[in-house]
Amino acid sequence: MLSKLKINVAVEVSSRVNNLFCARFFLARTYLFVLLLVAGGATTVQADYANSQDFQLHGFISQGLIDVNGSDFVNDDGGLSAELTEIGLNASYQLTNKFRLAAQVVYLDGGNRYSQGARVDYALLDWSAFTNESWQANVYFGRFKNNHWLYSSSRDIPFARPSIILPQSVYFDGFRDIAVGSDGIAAKLSHSTDEYGNFDWQLSYGSSPISDEQTKNILSEYAQGTAEQDYDAQASIYWQPAFSPWRFGLSLLEAGFIYDQGGVGSGDVFFDSDFTFQFYTMNAIYEGEKWEFSGEIYQQRFTIDGFYFPAFQLDNMGQGFYLQSRYKLTQQLTLLARYEDFYLNKEDKDGKELQQITGGAIPYYFAFHKDITLGVNYDITSNFSMRMEYHWVKGAGRLTPVVVPNTIINNAEDWQMWAVQLMYWF
Repeated sequence: MLSKLKINVAVEVSSRVNNLFCARFFLARTYLFVLLLVAGGATTVQADYANSQDFQLHGFISQGLIDVNGSDFVNDDGGLSAELTEIGLNASYQLTNKFRLAAQVVYLDGGNRYSQGARVDYALLDWSAFTNESWQANVYFGRFKNNHWLYSSSRDIPFARPSIILPQSVYFDGFRDIAVGSDGIAAKLSHSTDEYGNFDWQLSYGSSPISDEQTKNILSEYAQGTAEQDYDAQASIYWQPAFSPWRFGLSLLEAGFIYDQGGVGSGDVFFDSDFTFQFYTMNAIYEGEKWEFSGEIYQQRFTIDGFYFPAFQLDNMGQGFYLQSRYKLTQQLTLLARYEDFYLNKEDKDGKELQQITGGAIPYYFAFHKDITLGVNYDITSNFSMRMEYHWVKGAGRLTPVVVPNTIINNAEDWQMWAVQLMYWF
């Protein structure tokens, strides 16, 4: 009896300490947000003064709370978290009528979703190669921004994307830094006519650096070697019919990755390996006065050669889609609803084969990801908003690490999360 009482007291004390720590941590984050908001207001005055026809300076500050029950999407203990921080500064300078410099630096803290810290999303030279009444051609050199998917151009800006957490089947946060930008070259060709509408063609080729933390986040916490992206080739085409609120797109991606086993004495249990990722999407978006409808349907191919042991081979063909709607109830209030469905292997949608071939080490629910999301956005001012959303998720197919899943923490097929975020931009 005494032993049980001691256990109950210990659990209660531990719970109160954890809640107190989280509360203090959130208060510290909120205090930082207020300081940054004040600093941002001062920066706005400076930016308004500095912004001119040739130079533009903008930024954003966002802080929120997120609570996940049943997975390690954000943290390992499942507690309330303030790891929902995004701070960014972007600038552009028009060198001549043909050349422009542009860059964005951000600080992110998203828990297990991606690496904490600062990074350069893009830093590029934009060359306006050709322009006339109906044609425009641009070439980008450096770390360019990938704009091939429906929300690629806005996923790095909290107030510009439609929700706090984007559909993970397409905009997987574990691949966020790899997907946002690449080091290399990109080109965009735009054509506009009154008869057929607007066309955009885009091509890009490059690669993204992968840190040790990203390696563990994507592959496994036990990976002691180094990972690098060998190449990333993408193409896309978008068409908006003349005088139409609809826009349609098609995108293609192929990327190659290499893993080099850790050196002697590292204790690395994995082997040299090659990974290939192919991703094909079709999308559509309708933007009306009150309503917005969007969706993407996609197919992916993921191959592994090695890693678990030298002769290991894997070739999975996955599929999925999401449908999303937004309704502008008032000038300040916008509602959101979304459903997404993703299968890691289209031939094993229920995950039974995955569980069988791994001898039960990886449960069936790691083979899929389904998410129902409801959200609301309220514009407090023209540059200050609050956003809230709730997710009902089935499956663990979009959790990190990817290649060697954490089956101990993620021991539930169904889990939920909610998030609230304040966003300020200038």
